[in-house]
Amino acid sequence: MIPSAFTFYKPDSIEKAVSIMKDFGDEARVIAGGHSLIPVMKQRLTDIKHLIDLSAIEELKGINISGKSITIGAMTTQVELITNENLFKTAPVIREASLQIADPQVRNLGTIGGNVANGDPANDMPGLMQLLDATYKLSGTNGLREVKAREFYDGAYFTAREDDEILISISFDAPIGGYAYEKQKRKIGDYATAAAGVILNVDNGVCSSASIALTNLSDTPVYCDEAVSMLTGKNIDDNLLSQATKSCVEQSDPVADQRGPVEFKKYVAGIVINKALKRAFERS
Repeated sequence: MIPSAFTFYKPDSIEKAVSIMKDFGDEARVIAGGHSLIPVMKQRLTDIKHLIDLSAIEELKGINISGKSITIGAMTTQVELITNENLFKTAPVIREASLQIADPQVRNLGTIGGNVANGDPANDMPGLMQLLDATYKLSGTNGLREVKAREFYDGAYFTAREDDEILISISFDAPIGGYAYEKQKRKIGDYATAAAGVILNVDNGVCSSASIALTNLSDTPVYCDEAVSMLTGKNIDDNLLSQATKSCVEQSDPVADQRGPVEFKKYVAGIVINKALKRAFERS
């Protein structure tokens, strides 16, 4: 499989990349790790005339932690997320989720920006960023703007990013409390049949704050606001966690595909959500 002919660019600044995108509009695409884009190019499922490689833009790389504030450059790889000890100390759920993405080869090249920006509902990071209430910073011809992760995804592969914009960084506050990221997949390297991220802050048995997000259980990540409200301010026990699990499953909207029918996916969702809730509670 060979892609159609295209012109390749490797700018060394955000401004140059944005300028190229402005010049060529929807005929141009940026490439980060390439795991989503290259396969569809090789199958000629997309006709890209201008390909912009972001790997030479140093501004897009790195992890900055200042107090409780964490900012991650869009071109930071999954391996860098896994091996950064300061990030692990302040947001350990990032490592736990990143280690479950695909395989070592993918994690060495795959970037957090590429994972969140293209709107693939099967990717792990979009749901994780909703869990963390992250903010995305975008750069385009009209300058910089910020979009909350919970407002970024409109549908499968449809996001709030404009055609001339590049995701440049992701920011969030260090999470407080116990955490868990549970994922069920058919084989190593596969996307999730269902995955759930949970953060619970519990003091003397009472939940003071909670966050729950689901992956690959709808055409966008699912933030389980009803279950969060159900848990917050309550004494945590198995019955309440079961009720919260049921609420999350009801809020999901999976579709039948090669990973199974809707009923199976909802059954699996119930298992991973409940496991994540219980493990986060144990860690809190």
